[in-house]
Amino acid sequence: MSVTDIALIIFILLLLAYAIYDEFIMDKRQGKTQLRVNLQRRNKIDAVIFIGLLIILLYNNITAHGSLLTTYLLISLGLIAFYISFIRWPKMLFKPTGFFYANSFITYERIQAMNLSEDGILVIQLEQKKLLIRVNHLDDLENIYKLMVNYQ
Repeated sequence: MSVTDIALIIFILLLLAYAIYDEFIMDKRQGKTQLRVNLQRRNKIDAVIFIGLLIILLYNNITAHGSLLTTYLLISLGLIAFYISFIRWPKMLFKPTGFFYANSFITYERIQAMNLSEDGILVIQLEQKKLLIRVNHLDDLENIYKLMVNYQ
């Protein structure tokens, strides 16, 4: 097993751990989920470039008669990257005491202000940064509003 194979295995395990956490574990943390909102997918071009580079590496490995293990690892990494980028939806989970955004938990007490831009982007001002939330369906903004009003 080469260093390349070991690095590929590490990246595959890290991406699998992230996908499992995002899909199954995050929903169970911090209490019952009150609202789940799908967000817009972003960075599609980055994912296409990454998968394209993996295809080039796979082609080079096959034409150079490289290791069969490396071929399988590259295919696995490409499939996981495709799942994370194009099948899985980024989401925002609202819990009784806060919400998950970008895989981090933010309590409701940290919210300083909330604004809605003209193009449907919810801006949540925290102590030191702003969260720009782009929902997939504009109806979800009303659900978020109702949940926030009920919290206060």
